[in-house]
Amino acid sequence: MSVEDLEKYEAEMELQLYKEYRDVLPMFKYVVETERRFYLANDVKVETKNAGAKVWFEVELNDAWVWDMHRPARFVSHVKVVTFRDMNVEELAQLAERDLIPDPPSLES
Repeated sequence: MSVEDLEKYEAEMELQLYKEYRDVLPMFKYVVETERRFYLANDVKVETKNAGAKVWFEVELNDAWVWDMHRPARFVSHVKVVTFRDMNVEELAQLAERDLIPDPPSLES
């Protein structure tokens, strides 16, 4: 497989993942971003932990979807994430506003 073939394959996988994201987004209430992953979830609990000067976050997600093109099953019932870096949790807007997500660009030349 050439470098060009690999790049084309990865671009196609990323486009499929974006289309799936756009389709499943209305099913979820929250967006969660960590340094390693991007999640959609319906239930999010964040606990701040510390030991001396060290601080970390324990994040529990229920009924979630994971942005990961290498994962065959992206829907998960329960996820527990531990992160020592910044993270972001956002409550999604109502369905009418989320309908404004644009269609992805075509990969065809």
